[in-house]
Amino acid sequence: MHKRLFPKANAFTYGIYYLCMPLQNLAQYADGWRLGVNRPAVVGFHAKDHAERSKDTDLGAWARSVLQSSGLDIPHADISLMAMPRILGYVFNPVSFWFFHDADGALRAVICEVNNTFGETHSYLCAHADGSAIKGDAWLSAQKMFHVSPFLQREGSYKFRFDLQPDKTGIWIDYYDSAGSKQLLTALTGRRIPLTRQSLRKAFWGYPLVTLRAIFLIHWQAIKLVAKKIKYIPKPLQKKEKLSSTDNLTKN
Repeated sequence: MHKRLFPKANAFTYGIYYLCMPLQNLAQYADGWRLGVNRPAVVGFHAKDHAERSKDTDLGAWARSVLQSSGLDIPHADISLMAMPRILGYVFNPVSFWFFHDADGALRAVICEVNNTFGETHSYLCAHADGSAIKGDAWLSAQKMFHVSPFLQREGSYKFRFDLQPDKTGIWIDYYDSAGSKQLLTALTGRRIPLTRQSLRKAFWGYPLVTLRAIFLIHWQAIKLVAKKIKYIPKPLQKKEKLSSTDNLTKN
């Protein structure tokens, strides 16, 4: 769900599906029709679509290095990556989420890996300064560092909320302009079900060509914003930083 509040209202909600996979058990999903991991497949997942954009990237090592760069220590962290799959070789992830749970199952940190339609990426590390558990009603704030939409300035801030339950997922990211006014509300909510051949097949046919549909809808909404005479903002030169943190964390 996206809901723009001003200068002109615009809102939409549509169905989609994500894969949420424990990185330490990724190989178990490379079984026949379940998922093509780092190989051509109808439905696949490739390491080169994330982190350093290399097929040889150790995703777990990259994720742990992000924590270390901000001074966070989560012993024996269980890391899961929630992302859209490749469909017939094509993928576009507006945002992927890396979840860090401690040994007791508590959520301790989240990396929001944001991609724009210009092929650029930036990651926001969301966590409490002391590394304590992120509860479902907690909001974490971060300065906006990355140009995504050509209809929003690269300024202001985001507020993030994560409510992860065994049977459902809720993620909310709201954008505030430089004056502190809430301008955009977004939500990603859904049921969590085990990844099996049957469930993946059902998702595939329930949302055909889901990644192509996502990029089409992004451009369709852009056309609607132009029709509403929302100002188009040319893409600025992106900042050199590829990683930033919520306001209570300091990158080392």
